[in-house]
Amino acid sequence: MTTPAAITPSERATLPARTPLRGRLAVLSVMLGIFSIVTTEILPIGLLTSIGSDFAVSDGTAGLMMTMPGLLAAVSAPLVTVATARIDRRVMLSAFMLLLALADFLVAAATDYRLVLVSRVMVGITIGGFWSIGAGLAGRLVRPASVGRATAVIFSAVPLGSVLGVPAGTFIGGLAGWRTAFVVLGALSVGVLALMLLVVPPLPPTQATRASLLRTVLGRPGTRFALCITFLIVLSHFATYTYVTPFLERVTHAGPALITVFLLVYGAAGIVGNFVGGALVTRRPRLAVSLAAGLIATATALLPVLGRWEAGAVVLLIVWGVAYGAVPVCSQTWFAKSSPDAPEAASVLFTASFQATFALGALAGGAVLDHLSVSAVMLLGGAVAALVLVVAGPRSGRRSSG
Repeated sequence: MTTPAAITPSERATLPARTPLRGRLAVLSVMLGIFSIVTTEILPIGLLTSIGSDFAVSDGTAGLMMTMPGLLAAVSAPLVTVATARIDRRVMLSAFMLLLALADFLVAAATDYRLVLVSRVMVGITIGGFWSIGAGLAGRLVRPASVGRATAVIFSAVPLGSVLGVPAGTFIGGLAGWRTAFVVLGALSVGVLALMLLVVPPLPPTQATRASLLRTVLGRPGTRFALCITFLIVLSHFATYTYVTPFLERVTHAGPALITVFLLVYGAAGIVGNFVGGALVTRRPRLAVSLAAGLIATATALLPVLGRWEAGAVVLLIVWGVAYGAVPVCSQTWFAKSSPDAPEAASVLFTASFQATFALGALAGGAVLDHLSVSAVMLLGGAVAALVLVVAGPRSGRRSSG
């Protein structure tokens, strides 16, 4: 039997947390970290008009709050992963949570819109770094038999950010002002940081992800196919969903309380879509992504027609929520399938491409909104989502897997 003194540094790095309880708490801390990040990233969707009016900027300009984090996350994901390849992952996770807390407090205290954008740059760096490091840590935090469940717990933070974080933040913003919502998020980030320092074990890096490996993975046909479908479907979603609050205000004529309920319903539907998509994509990957894209296209294209009534709007938001809830797991699965020998590199490319398209979608939607109308945003977004049905067709799928 190997004694602790005989364990090599590389072997020690791969060991899970010392006890099952500590391992579960470590997984919980990573999940809460991602929950804080997701909520901070998309909270402006629910507070867009309030923040924009406070700084006297248009809804399209306010949409830069969504664009900036995505752009910085796309750049920071590969750069941070390569630059910090030899630094303990626990240290990096803690540093990113501290940066997130500072970003939340900065936007809450901002007296100029430029400071808001600076805080969103900080959020973007946090997203790119934390996601690239934290998404694949389950195997180092729990025993092998529990890795699947731990991974599911970590990724449940994404729909939970929509179903709990954004509606709760929107509610707090309506009750006590949008700045208070960001103060609460900052306090949550500090709490998560404290929990990480207590329960996450030292995590020295086991394998360095180099730029050459990223280039190799990027050159694979399967990776390029994953990039294509991710680009189209995420572009469609965030070009439209970023401006769902202005749509509900102007077209549906819903008040703040009802919009909060609508966002809550959307988020709950997203949790359902997350698990349904995760179950389907392992067996029928093309069908899973095609269904998600088709439902997003249908919901967004019909909103300008049926979304004039509250009942029509909520039904379409449920369809939309189920569809988009499946998108992250479908996209991540395509990337993972393309590079089973380099999971961290695949995770970096997934994060970078997802966030870059997130930013581009918010930017494109804001331009359409400022020059045309919020209904035009929905129609054009639906058209882009429909393109996925062509790209992910059976023939395209066979070429991508070859």
